[in-house]
Amino acid sequence: MKPFLTIIKSDVLQRIRSYSYLITLCASVAIAYTFVPEPNANYSTIRISDYVGYYNSAWFGYVTAIMSSIFLALIGFYLVNSGIKKDIDTRVGQIVASTPISNFKYLCAKVLSNFIILLSIVAVIFIMSIILFMLYNDGYPFELFQFITPYILITIPSIFLVSVLAVVFEVCFGKHSVIQNVGYFFLFSMLMVFTPETESDFSFDTFGNKIVIAEFNNTIKKITNSEEDINMSVGYVFNSSNVTKKFEFSGVDFPLSFIISRLLWILLGIGIIVFISKFFHRFDIKKHKSVKKSTLEAKQPKLFKEVVLSNLPKAQINYSILPLFKTEFKLLFRKGKKWLWIINGIGIALLAFLPIKISHQMVLPILWFLQVHRLSDITTKAFRSNVHYFTNTAFKPIQRQLVSQLASAIALLLILASPLLIRLIVALDFTSAIAIIFGALLVVFFAAFLGILSKGKKLFEVLFFMITYININGISFADYFGAFQHGSLYLVWLSVLNIIFISVSFLKRKHELEQ
Repeated sequence: MKPFLTIIKSDVLQRIRSYSYLITLCASVAIAYTFVPEPNANYSTIRISDYVGYYNSAWFGYVTAIMSSIFLALIGFYLVNSGIKKDIDTRVGQIVASTPISNFKYLCAKVLSNFIILLSIVAVIFIMSIILFMLYNDGYPFELFQFITPYILITIPSIFLVSVLAVVFEVCFGKHSVIQNVGYFFLFSMLMVFTPETESDFSFDTFGNKIVIAEFNNTIKKITNSEEDINMSVGYVFNSSNVTKKFEFSGVDFPLSFIISRLLWILLGIGIIVFISKFFHRFDIKKHKSVKKSTLEAKQPKLFKEVVLSNLPKAQINYSILPLFKTEFKLLFRKGKKWLWIINGIGIALLAFLPIKISHQMVLPILWFLQVHRLSDITTKAFRSNVHYFTNTAFKPIQRQLVSQLASAIALLLILASPLLIRLIVALDFTSAIAIIFGALLVVFFAAFLGILSKGKKLFEVLFFMITYININGISFADYFGAFQHGSLYLVWLSVLNIIFISVSFLKRKHELEQ
């Protein structure tokens, strides 16, 4: 039992002491603040036709529980799906493999450490929801039970399943992070579109929020005396033109079958861990190198010519940044599987032939997001490879090395977007073309900023995924590449963000070199 608890404790402490966790926690506080809009806000998170609930305890508790369940089910996986990989990279896994702890206990320890990390974020959101109730409530009394119930029955089982899935994907696709990220996104999308038709079907809802949504719909149907389907939106809806009406929501009387189903989902997650523990590699990772030698080569020794040092060309000092740029660009281009370039080629072709609006709003952000594994470590790969002591002693590491890394990443994004850029220039839409260029700069500078700040790539991957998801859903406030209509100061704001990110990155890297 002691090794089991030790793994959980060390894993949790390692994560909560990192900069990425602190930044993620701060971001969660900011996002939780928006789950329930202030009374005069121009957006809504849960809206049933033209109705939103009065700001009582039930509305605050259930809305924040639903939003946190969806929020953490979406990004929670990307926050915690690297526990086993860290043990491999730090060689801790080999130590664990030499101990008597079983595969099942080790994987369970990873699940519980993932769960504790996500639970800490849920606790922050829970406290924030109570604070917002005190600030926004419509004169209703505080009822703690209305806050606790939805979090226990909806949010906590959801994040436990996310913790399980993070371990499952690592065991099954440990070497293929792209498959993990894309595969989970499609799984999440499939689970979200599940629509229960009867009350018994609510037991099959993985995230547990459909029963609350159904209760919202039934309440509005009673108010409007209508049997037709109610138009409902869950998510951030801005600048709604309809007049908002209020209704009183008093919570959900959860049936016993639903409560039991939430426990069964947790038991199912444990059962999945029992199953995949049989296939866990237990850090016995061998690199098989195929060495092909012909019989002739085996029999005849290789003859080496004598090297005369005086005949070798003299070394020439070259301070040009061009060789570094070429090297960094080749590293970016060759990173990852070769078959991913087939998908990139399809995306480039779609930018050239689809309507400009669809290409700009849908294809471009997806195509750029597919490069996340290339962009996320442009400033951290030296640390991961333990060569940063060597690279930091090079001639002008900031002016040459860092600039070449950023320039190569920007060049890659602009080459991928080149068909759309050409079409916009031909159409004389220079504002959109400039916005795409500024957007490429912003993505690269943002990746460099988070990489230098957190010393890792996970934070950028999570935030970039969220930004891409928001853009695909047509929410314009996260538009960084000019796909939607904006005011006259839009390009100015992009420029300001670029200057901030690149300035902080340079200053932070300079500070590191001076230490």
